[in-house]
Order: sequence, then structure tokens, then C-alpha cells
Amino acid sequence: MFRVRTMAPKDFSFAVSLANTMNWNMTAADFEFNRQLEPTGCLILEEDSGPIGLATCISYGQVGWFGNLVVDEAHRKLGAGSQLVKHSVSYLKTRGVTTVGLYAYPHLVEFYGRIGFRGDVDFVVLKANAISANFGASENLKIVDAQDLPLITDFDSSCFGSPRKRLLEAIFTSPGNIGYVAVDGSRIEGFVVAKVFGEVAEIGPLACPRSKPKIAVDLLKAVLIRLYGFEAYMYLPANEISLLEIALNAGFTEKFRLKRMFLGPDVAKNCIYSAESLERG
Repeated sequence: MFRVRTMAPKDFSFAVSLANTMNWNMTAADFEFNRQLEPTGCLILEEDSGPIGLATCISYGQVGWFGNLVVDEAHRKLGAGSQLVKHSVSYLKTRGVTTVGLYAYPHLVEFYGRIGFRGDVDFVVLKANAISANFGASENLKIVDAQDLPLITDFDSSCFGSPRKRLLEAIFTSPGNIGYVAVDGSRIEGFVVAKVFGEVAEIGPLACPRSKPKIAVDLLKAVLIRLYGFEAYMYLPANEISLLEIALNAGFTEKFRLKRMFLGPDVAKNCIYSAESLERG
């Protein structure tokens, strides 16, 4: 019989080992960060013999995100994955969530569809072994400082569909991370941030109004210039052709594609938007 419980620090070694059977390159710090943001949203599936699976989820007001899902290979196709997903959705609903989003591998789209998720847009997972950006810098951007954070979180909420204050503040205030903002007077018109881990970076989120695509282009170029030579990852909608072309010209290659799916009303539709991560939206 399967049981779901909250992940504890003692589970990190199991979680890392299991997650990396999927080539996710996760560390204990990744799970600790998720626990800091949503302490009861990191879950372990176990049976009498011990832990056999895990999942993570996070709530942002009315929007929640379902992230990592992996079950030990010997226990797959026995309902374990479905139990973790349904438990996570139920948990998010207790937090006031009305829309749950996720990024699904193509072979899992049907699986999530049976639970009630609907397919939205395709996202491209990109990797650069070493960013080779050769762009002119825009003069209309500034490096993010603490005074910009309230405006950024408000702007992001209008794009994403719900407030992500604790996530964005954790990212923007972490030493070594890189953020740029586009400002028109006292109004935010877009932002981008890259999380930096030594010589590796994860770029996102990026957001700006759909009516102003040049801002998205300038923001992406600015952060790529700063990350010259870094190994890096980012996750772009497949229909954002201009951003994809910039990424490819900077040394990124497409690794694979995912389908963004929603359970409940769609969100993150009114802006040009790149994902913060695959596990947190």
C-alpha cells in the first residue's frame, strides 16, 4: 500500500539519487530550496519497504505548479505516479489554488490528460555548453536593485496570473544571480533573471508585454552578454521565434520539448514569458 508524506532533510539523498536516474542533475540544495519556498509541498511516496517516489509542488495564490515527479522503476505502472499527482493537486487546492500548471514530457501528456490536465503550448528546453553571445548592449535596461523588487513582483503577477513574491525575492536577492529590468518612468515593462551556480546558469523567468517584443529581445541579450562563457539552460515557448533565434546564435541547442499543461483556467497567456524552472513554472 502506498503512502504519501512530506519530504524531510533525511530524504534528500534518496531524492537526489532517484531524480538523477532521470538525468535531471539535481542536488540536495535544489530540494532544500523547494522546501524553503513550500515546506509541505515536497512529497515522498513510500511503501512498507521504504521510499519509492517523490513529487514537488508550489502554490502562488490561485495558481499552483506541479514539478518533479519520479517513481522508482520497479513500482511504475502500478498507480504510484497517479497517486502522487492527485495528492499534490488536492494539497494545492487546500492552499486556494484554482489552476495547476506543469511541464510534461511528450510521452506523459496522455497520462496527465487522464487526470484532467489540458495541453497548452510547447516549450523548448535549451542548453549551451558555453554561451558565446556577441550582441550590442541595450541602453534602456538597468541592473535590478532592492527598490525594484515590489514593482517586479507586481508586474510578474499580472503576467503569470498570481503573485510569486517569495520565489522572486529569493532569486533576486541571492548573491551571484543576475537580473535586469526595463523601466519606463516609474513603470516596469519587463525583467529577466539568471540563477548562477558556479559556472552554470539557469536563465528565467523573463517577462514583458506581448505588445513590446523588443523588450524581451533586449533583456535576453543583456543577460547572455553577462553570462559569456557559462554553461546555461533556459526554457522558451516554441512560438517565441525571435528569442529562440537569439539563443541559438549564442550557442544554445535544443535538447527536447515539453508540453505546458493546465488543470483549471489557463494562465501566463498575456505576456512574452520564459519559464523560471521546470519544477516551479
